[in-house]
Amino acid sequence: MRVATLNLWVMSGAWAERSAALRAGLEELRPDVIGFQEVMKDAEHDTATEILAGDYEVRHQATGLLGDGNCAAIASRWPIATWHEVDLQLGPGTADFPATTLIAELDAPEPLLFVNHLPSWKPQLEHARERQTVAAVRRVEELVADRARHVVLAGDLDATPDAASIRFLRGLQSLDGTSVYYHDAWERAHPGDPGHTFTTRNPLMTQETDVRVETSRRIDYILVRCDERGPTLDVRRCDRIFDEPVDGVWASDHFGLVADLEPV
Repeated sequence: MRVATLNLWVMSGAWAERSAALRAGLEELRPDVIGFQEVMKDAEHDTATEILAGDYEVRHQATGLLGDGNCAAIASRWPIATWHEVDLQLGPGTADFPATTLIAELDAPEPLLFVNHLPSWKPQLEHARERQTVAAVRRVEELVADRARHVVLAGDLDATPDAASIRFLRGLQSLDGTSVYYHDAWERAHPGDPGHTFTTRNPLMTQETDVRVETSRRIDYILVRCDERGPTLDVRRCDRIFDEPVDGVWASDHFGLVADLEPV
């Protein structure tokens, strides 16, 4: 299976040019399932469906929205059998961002839960990201306990690999009395490579106005859940996507990721 994650940067910048680059790139990559963040979904636009061929089912975030159209979504070539959303609005400090976790149970050739996780973005909110990530994986564990299946968790996690929320996902520490173990697809495929996905090499990143000084970092991930015997899916490869301009057009302010996974 081929899975991907990509932050679309809503409709900022030159959307017509960016959407054309995104559409061409995704048509070539043909992921089976994609987690999108910062989708614009309103009466006039649905930027996720605008950049996809017609053979995807697309489901959008329905809870925790701010009314400005900014949301997360999952697009799948396989039917979405069941849909879950985890409310990540856990306090007033996170109420200005549409944080969410979307979980799609897919009618795939192999039983699969695909999780699109989007916690709070502000650098100083790592404690909130810890709580949000624990809430997300607890829901996943409930679903897996009900019926065993593969789990892929992907998204713009807004934290670097050394942050507590990411260390928790990678099985390097516990949080709130619980622990899990996920393989980091990028680290498995490129050990020791920082793999920055939000970088000053991308001129769109420097157009952001939310942070005074930006630094290059890896904050976008694809992770594979492990059971007591290890990962149930092997990472055959993992690559950044949209990490170079096409005819002078940068597709987004984030670089995305794509991974090819096989059952173990």
